Amino acid sequence: MAMEVTQILLNAQSVDSTVRKHAEETLKQFQEQNLPGFLLSLSGELASEEKPIDSRKLAGLILKNALDAKEQHRKFELVQRWLSLDMAVKAQIKTCLLQTLSSPVSDAHSTASQVIAKVAGIELPQKQWPELIGSLLSNIHQVPAHVKQATLETLGYLCEEVSPEVVDQDQVNKILTAVVQGMNAEEGNNDVRLAATRALYNALSFAQANFNNDMERDFIMRVVCEATQSPEVKIRQAAFECLVSISSTYYEKLAPYIQDIFNVTAKAVKEDVEPVALQAIEFWSSICDEEIDILEEYGGDFSADSDLPCYYFIKQALPALVPMLLETLLKQEEDQDQDEGAWNLAMAGGTCLGLVARTVGDEIVPLVMPFIQENISKPDWRQREAATYAFGSILEGPSPDKLTPLVNVALNFMLSALTKDPNSHVKDTTAWTLGRIFEFLHGSTVETPIITPANCQLIITVLLQAMKDAPNVAEKACGALYFLAQGYEDMGASSPLTPYFQEIVQSLLTVTHREDAGESRLRTAAYETLNEVVRCSTDETAPMVLQLAPIIMTELHQTLEGQKLSSDEREKQSELQGLLCGCLQVIIQKLGASEPTKFVFMQYADQIMNLFLRVFACRNATVHEEAMLAIGALAYATGPDFAKYMPEFYKYLEMGLQNFEEYQVCAVTVGVVGDVCRALEDKILPYCDGIMTQLLKDLSSNQLHRSVKPPIFSCLGDIALAIGENFEKYLMYAMPMLQSAAELSAHTSGADDEMVEYTNLLRNGILEAYSGIFQGFKNSPKTQLLIPYAPHILQFLDNIYVEKDMDDVVMKTAIGVLGDLADTLGSNAGALIQQSLSSKEFLNECLSSDDQLIKESAEWAKLAITRAISV
Repeated sequence: MAMEVTQILLNAQSVDSTVRKHAEETLKQFQEQNLPGFLLSLSGELASEEKPIDSRKLAGLILKNALDAKEQHRKFELVQRWLSLDMAVKAQIKTCLLQTLSSPVSDAHSTASQVIAKVAGIELPQKQWPELIGSLLSNIHQVPAHVKQATLETLGYLCEEVSPEVVDQDQVNKILTAVVQGMNAEEGNNDVRLAATRALYNALSFAQANFNNDMERDFIMRVVCEATQSPEVKIRQAAFECLVSISSTYYEKLAPYIQDIFNVTAKAVKEDVEPVALQAIEFWSSICDEEIDILEEYGGDFSADSDLPCYYFIKQALPALVPMLLETLLKQEEDQDQDEGAWNLAMAGGTCLGLVARTVGDEIVPLVMPFIQENISKPDWRQREAATYAFGSILEGPSPDKLTPLVNVALNFMLSALTKDPNSHVKDTTAWTLGRIFEFLHGSTVETPIITPANCQLIITVLLQAMKDAPNVAEKACGALYFLAQGYEDMGASSPLTPYFQEIVQSLLTVTHREDAGESRLRTAAYETLNEVVRCSTDETAPMVLQLAPIIMTELHQTLEGQKLSSDEREKQSELQGLLCGCLQVIIQKLGASEPTKFVFMQYADQIMNLFLRVFACRNATVHEEAMLAIGALAYATGPDFAKYMPEFYKYLEMGLQNFEEYQVCAVTVGVVGDVCRALEDKILPYCDGIMTQLLKDLSSNQLHRSVKPPIFSCLGDIALAIGENFEKYLMYAMPMLQSAAELSAHTSGADDEMVEYTNLLRNGILEAYSGIFQGFKNSPKTQLLIPYAPHILQFLDNIYVEKDMDDVVMKTAIGVLGDLADTLGSNAGALIQQSLSSKEFLNECLSSDDQLIKESAEWAKLAITRAISV
């Protein structure tokens, strides 16, 4: 069955593209025509010590890709394919793989480790390959160190691939014992220690029972802390990574070790190389995350004797932790702003300081202020930048009462630094800090305003000036202006920004045309800020927003004029088109929101729609998404008049609904179908067959990303609401789909948070569909068509009520559906509702809810039910 593949594998890596393509084709054919033989040949190649390392490595890689894929549906197919192979073939492949673990060639044994873990990920949950873990563990006592290393690597990958409940506790204990022994300082070989430390990182989620046992936990913690002191950098780094993972997985078990951990992390932050020091800081950031979550969940209202799971580690460590973090702020790099993804000690320290501020609130302020006062005016830029960074970092967490007086003193100093400081890093951080001040301490909720008629003009002048500075500084200045505008969003009629509106808009447009606007996300930031300034503007500035519309339209038009572009230029152009469509969307929403401006704006509607249709002709997912959203806004603004665009627009709507690959485009298109339904009402009818066919196809596809399904269900409701009793012909297709989705979503006990969140989205979508259908049929002679579906809908409401895991949104929609049912079906529903197990309890629970919206829905539902029962 197997064949000689060495030469083909080498050819597949050839620099000559003809040779390479031919080899790839040959491999593909072999795989399609004879999968068992193909996999056997590859595993034989990987295992053979006679073969060249390049062909072995590729053989292993192709094997791995034959077992796993990123897309869910593809992964499912590969798993089924493997499971259906002949047992003897699989046994032979697995023997080759285990044999390769003893190979002295590290590329070969490392690849084999990954492939074994992939096979284990498929077979262990099916109760197959029960002897695997035993045979791996027997390898641990092998003399050659590389065998031990490869085996520990395999155990690590295996723990990553398999979920803990698949492996029984006895085997977990043995795996942990092997791993922890491999980490021990007595282990002479660094490669083995490193493999063991990395394996522990993946095995931690299996160690629940072991962490509950004091002796075992002490032992694991001791070995991890010792490994942080290893002479080998990579081992120290991996050991701190384990500590970071332990901090979130076993937070409640840390109290006895926290002092020792503080000592090793502080030493690492002060003395160790950057990759290790970064992980040491990450430990404290992770503890902050845990404590912020706990304190948010329990609010501030726990009594001293309640067994609150918060240990206040950060509060206790404050006097030592804050000085350690402030010290890191002085370790900036010369060119840190230039590099987008840069992450260094100073940034990590500042981020952690910000999390500490959110964890302990006011208590951090007196610990940080002396550092700021001491360094803010120093001749060395590093000290000025660190002081500014420290100030910006602690603005979220402490109370406005504590911060406002300090900010009032600092504000003028910062505005002056932003214009006059000779150093670009200091300006960059100053602009960022101003943005944080406006984000957290400015707005309708803040008692004492920081921005007053006296300083408003100065602030705007300085920010607009800074927008001409280097791209990194200008980008942060745009960000500050963004939050400045946002703070005036709820001001009502007049905003302090109104007198400067024209100037602000002009400056932002100038920024978008800068030669260097492609650097530091500057162009994007300028458009985002422009959008926010327009969104938060008042009626007074509406005429200026009207003037902005043709300017942005012209810019979009220019990007569509056909010049030949390189792929790099085309990408930049697509990005610009996306930004311009986003800007038009905000303008349309703003002008469409009030009658006088809407009337004037309509003169542009045809031209704008024409531009959007031309944008669709360019193949680019992000641009499609932005253009779709903007068209949704246009439909909402134009109402029934939107019908004239439908003949042209419909094909793009259909394309969007068919776009499984770029599922975000599909999701946005589904949302726009809803907008168009609300705008056109029954004028959408001629297009409904096509739209419904596509939506039902989407729902039954296993290739479409699951996140698109909830909005599709609520879209069915939008259509039903728009076309009323004309929805009759779709009932026989839509109702069974809703029913099976409802059954699936009703039983999810024991699911993780992410799954619970998704289930709530799904239920809400299903309920919105039911609601739209009932309201659509109301007062029509055809309402009796819905009677057969009522028992199932009530059953669904019962089930989700009993499950007790619905969020407020679902609760409001669900009680609304109960009302719709009674309202539309009248006496036909009365008896059914009276028989329902939980309708009464559910109604009472909603009536006494603290949430105003739930309460209002429930009061309406109660009325409808009372009417239905009394008929």
